[in-house]
Amino acid sequence: MTVHEDAADPPVRVGVGVFAVRGGAFLMGRRDGAHGAGTWSLPGGHLEFGESFAAAARRELWEETGLTIANPEVLAVTNDVFARERRHFVTVWMVGDEVGGEPVVREPDKFADLTWCDLDTLPQPLFQPWRELLRMPALARLDAIVRAGR
Repeated sequence: MTVHEDAADPPVRVGVGVFAVRGGAFLMGRRDGAHGAGTWSLPGGHLEFGESFAAAARRELWEETGLTIANPEVLAVTNDVFARERRHFVTVWMVGDEVGGEPVVREPDKFADLTWCDLDTLPQPLFQPWRELLRMPALARLDAIVRAGR
């Protein structure tokens, strides 16, 4: 056990956030019913045992919005500690081409609203993991992908 571990500490989980890009924008939702309720973030969830990042991105996007994406790839990884809630996630931020469907809130216990955004029109307040993501060099790559309409 390291100096920072305690036998009562909850496990670190792997989260997956999905940038579904369409026509110069990406889809965001207002979180509801989970930690970060009332904040805005991407569709996403938790990595399941044996699942690849790409498979998790496809599954979570479909479950929450009914959209499909092609070619999901890792954009960035953040280390997100929610000290007050005693939760710790390693978040894998995925980006892919949004290729099908119209977004609908399929899990209203997780998302209350959906909207298309770009980096200049981010809704507020943002979910905590965005604070670290917005400081990362990968943001320039995301901006280029979104502006190209992927």
